Amino acid sequence: MNWQRIGALKSVDEFRQYLSNLKIDLPLDDEPLSAAQGSPLADPITIGGFTVGNRWCVHPMEGWDATPDGRPSDLTIRRWKNFGLSGCKLIWGGEAFAVQADGRANPNQLLNRPENATAMRDLLNTLTSAHAERFGSSAVDNLLTGLQLTHSGRFCRPNSKDQLEPRIVYHHPVLDPKFGIAADDDSVVLSDDDIKRLIESYISAARLAQGAGFQFVDVKHCHGYLGHEFLSAFTRPGPYGGDFEGRTRFVREIVQGIQAECPGLMIGMRLSVFDRPPYHPDPERATTGKLGPGVPDEFPSSDYLGFGCSRDNPLEMDLTEPVLLIRMLHDDFGVAMFNLSAGSPYYNPHIQRPAFYPPSDGYQPPEDPLIGCVRQIESVRQIKDQVPEIPIVGSAWSYFQEYLPHAAQAAVRAGYADFVGIGRLILSYWDMPADVLDGEPIRTKAICRTFSDCTTAPRNGIISGCFPLDETYKKSPEAAELKRVKELVRQRLS
Repeated sequence: MNWQRIGALKSVDEFRQYLSNLKIDLPLDDEPLSAAQGSPLADPITIGGFTVGNRWCVHPMEGWDATPDGRPSDLTIRRWKNFGLSGCKLIWGGEAFAVQADGRANPNQLLNRPENATAMRDLLNTLTSAHAERFGSSAVDNLLTGLQLTHSGRFCRPNSKDQLEPRIVYHHPVLDPKFGIAADDDSVVLSDDDIKRLIESYISAARLAQGAGFQFVDVKHCHGYLGHEFLSAFTRPGPYGGDFEGRTRFVREIVQGIQAECPGLMIGMRLSVFDRPPYHPDPERATTGKLGPGVPDEFPSSDYLGFGCSRDNPLEMDLTEPVLLIRMLHDDFGVAMFNLSAGSPYYNPHIQRPAFYPPSDGYQPPEDPLIGCVRQIESVRQIKDQVPEIPIVGSAWSYFQEYLPHAAQAAVRAGYADFVGIGRLILSYWDMPADVLDGEPIRTKAICRTFSDCTTAPRNGIISGCFPLDETYKKSPEAAELKRVKELVRQRLS
């Protein structure tokens, strides 16, 4: 693996040459521009009649740190305050908000309960107050904030961080055995009546969000969670599977229900526009203390069950249905905007969040992470070309590190996407967008270097945060626990 760390590249020209060596064609500006210099990232944009103040977006960032009854903890509140300080004008969903208790990804996920409405209002007020304090009281006038509504599907852990309690849409011949689901166990498959009750939970969560002051909700359909799984339910019988109409019925009924119950509340969707089969570390190429590079699990030679990938070869993208879905939901059902991602952190993390250093339960990247980033960026560009009028957030930008502003402003100017979405970078350097637009130098010591501790920690039941760079987490008791977990992994691999 002769890939270079981004931090080792000393100039934009070196970064440009490295992209060229990888045969990556991506626009790249020589200098990041401030708002005063006319940065494309400072341009306002109108969504659903609301003017959003710039082109920076915070992706949903969950910390596994809510209270057992689903209210924000001090760490949750601190993270949302940092979102407000970031300078981003689109806050996409804040973090995943479970619509019902059995759908929580962990026992410390924010939860839809009437008793939690006031706490969610206070959490949102923390974010907007921080934004107003830093950028001026009128700054909130063009700040758009949402709440991400979710059910975790086959990745539910509502009662224990160590115990999966899956609820699935259909039996998947590859994912089921990977995650310990017996092919004949139909008790974990949602019935049509279960789905109808679940739709009502999404609608009630949207009511809570609107009452708390959120301007939109995200009906989450990404990363292998339940909404995403509906889109590949080719083998599910009945009204919620089979053809495209059946596989999209779930989201259409949610959207229609929210619109009927919550007039004026905008709706967005975070969507994985392509998927890949699960990957695992190649044991033949493991080295002492290190995982082997990822290789795909065995999958059926044809008719693979995935969304946005070829049924005949799931290692190839097929964006036909994602474009059809986006156009239908926007034109016919009034969904205002889309945040596009890919894959799943549970079974192909190098597709979903490319990193130089993998999480402890993952594998070494099988390709230079920049290739994975550009794959996502290119998929968004292809979709944006077909639906130019629909507001779209792009993903996979954090790995560009100090060259993120150079690439992001060039991509937005060229129409690759309307917004640059950033996730894990926000955990270590939450005010990078503000620094860029103010013309301040990038603080290189605060930049996320994709050490993946923010993923390794929750995979082992520990809160998520930037343990290497954020002093709050670096000095926490959980940092020592994480260090112990990583040492145990290293010893096992040795």
